[in-house]
Amino acid sequence: MHAASAAATEKNRSTLAHLLMLAVVFIWGTTFVLVKDALTDISPLLFNLLRMAIATICLAAIYGRRLAGLNRKTILAGAVVGFFLAMGYQFQTAGLRLTTPAKSAFITGLVVVIVPMLLIFPRLRPAGSHAPSWNAYLGAVLAFTGIVLLTTPAHGALDFHTANLGDLLSLGCAFGFAFHMLALAHFSPRFPFEQLAVLQVGFATLFMALSLPIFEHPHLHLSARVWIAIAIAAVLATAAAFTIQSWAQQYLPATHTALLLTLEPVFAWLTSFVVLRERLGLRSGSGALLILAGIAVTELIPARIQATAHEAAPIL
Repeated sequence: MHAASAAATEKNRSTLAHLLMLAVVFIWGTTFVLVKDALTDISPLLFNLLRMAIATICLAAIYGRRLAGLNRKTILAGAVVGFFLAMGYQFQTAGLRLTTPAKSAFITGLVVVIVPMLLIFPRLRPAGSHAPSWNAYLGAVLAFTGIVLLTTPAHGALDFHTANLGDLLSLGCAFGFAFHMLALAHFSPRFPFEQLAVLQVGFATLFMALSLPIFEHPHLHLSARVWIAIAIAAVLATAAAFTIQSWAQQYLPATHTALLLTLEPVFAWLTSFVVLRERLGLRSGSGALLILAGIAVTELIPARIQATAHEAAPIL
């Protein structure tokens, strides 16, 4: 009787974990359009700084008691992870200003293809991981073909040099989030998640503050859409998403998490289609499908390393 009750509880938690992660992925996907709209009234790096500062405050409020006893190694780990988190967000938001939400989301999704390919280098492999297998190489070929189709003009000969600057910045974002995920894979087994979560977002805020005057002349026009976008991106898409994912992935198989993450660019495109009437032509649509195919081929035979918040993430 006790075993049956425990099994039922575990099943309920698994169902709840799937639903919560689906909700998180939906939020990440829809925020591409939200942020794109807000960037009319605010410069991208300033948006990131405000968003991340609010997220830091929220996470510190949630995990503040777990920050006691921080040591040098934990702080250093938080700084490294935070640097790559800032890199991903800075490239992503700067690129989103210059490209469409759907393109940005599909290119960002390449992170789950890039990570296995980076494992070619032994020094980048976390403990227990292996060199990429055949499916990772096939996924990379499909995804690269897809990105060429997605980012080149709808008419004329294929030429990767004609890709929009925003698309190239979005590709830099995918690499930033890929290194962020590898850094997390190295450090998360050795340090408490709560401490690492607060430190990485806090250091990302610091790095964003330092880079802002170097790379941007910030501007801000106070509007409702700016503050709504900042609030949703900071509280829901960052602070809450980190918290939910840290709980949900205890009950989700790695393959389920990876496949749920492939829905992020789909949600982004659907939202962009409904709100902005963005349409992908035959070439761009084929490219988007090839990117999704590359992601699916890479992740259907899972490695030990799986994409996490955005960044993932998140996204946004």
